[in-house]
Amino acid sequence: MVKVGIIGATGYAGAELVRILLNHKEAQIEWFGSRSYIDENYADIYRNFFELIDADCLGDNMDELASRVDVIFTATPQGFLAGVLNEDILNKVKIIDLSADFRIKDVATYEKWYKIEHKSPQFIKEAVYGLCEINRDKVTTQTRLIANPGCYTTCSILTAYPLVKEGLIDPDTLIIDAKSGTSGAGRGAKTPNLFCEVNESMKAYGVTTHRHTPEIEEQLGYAAGKEITVNFTPHLVPMNRGILATEYATLIKKPDGTYPSYEELKAAYDKYYAKERFVRVLKKGVCPETKWVEGSNYVDVNFVIDERTGRVVMMGALDNLVKGAAGQAVQNMNLLFGFDEAEGLSMVPMFP
Repeated sequence: MVKVGIIGATGYAGAELVRILLNHKEAQIEWFGSRSYIDENYADIYRNFFELIDADCLGDNMDELASRVDVIFTATPQGFLAGVLNEDILNKVKIIDLSADFRIKDVATYEKWYKIEHKSPQFIKEAVYGLCEINRDKVTTQTRLIANPGCYTTCSILTAYPLVKEGLIDPDTLIIDAKSGTSGAGRGAKTPNLFCEVNESMKAYGVTTHRHTPEIEEQLGYAAGKEITVNFTPHLVPMNRGILATEYATLIKKPDGTYPSYEELKAAYDKYYAKERFVRVLKKGVCPETKWVEGSNYVDVNFVIDERTGRVVMMGALDNLVKGAAGQAVQNMNLLFGFDEAEGLSMVPMFP
């Protein structure tokens, strides 16, 4: 039985980790870490765990925690893990970080977009970017540090990855229009996230400045084999969960001057996703919807060719708290410890 510690257990992603791990046959949660609720009973904070969990919240002492568990999930704000991580901790325990501290390989890029100094850049090279469907072979039992991808980035990357990788689209023409439920903003009390501020409204935010942009560019750049530049615009939608990404790019003509066909693009998606447990390529003409992935670790993707403009419209949907955060983190844990990758994650999407 793997002993688990969670720092940030009372945030939305942390609570989702708890929900998933309670049904994991190989894991036991030993530490519910929360700076804001120390010594309070966890089930008093999230009453959906009443009579399921009888444990008090502890603090965020990583040194002590590293000696008590086999793996630590850090569902914390940017800068926390980078500020406390050291070689002694990594020699004792595996870490799966749900923040952006180790996702971006260039320190200057991280500091530019996140507006904070990186306190432990010596571990960036070692960290594995944990998008399992792309980097599965890099996540081994010897891996010490996983950078769990962001929610927008997971959806955006997986939606376009096959066509970028196969050279079927020009990645520098890629435009990503993405929408997220309000849980993506976290549980902290903020005026812009109050019910009356969000309900019956939609808005774009972080236009040209959203911090997931360089993460998307870096990972799709690896697929393209070159540096790329994309337009990424997120929007806030008045719903609890879910991300829908609609992406547009110019198709690359074949040597005979024609554009790739539906069958050729579909073959690219099938090449990378036909055997994937959690990526579902939908039938022709069916568009992804957030309601069909809610509460699950699935990503639904599809595409439509616009013959009039020579572009392709790609679409992806996922639950930002599961595949976009906690579910993906557990998927990485399963790989780290040699478990079935789907252990604890075979939840059927909830509806309604």
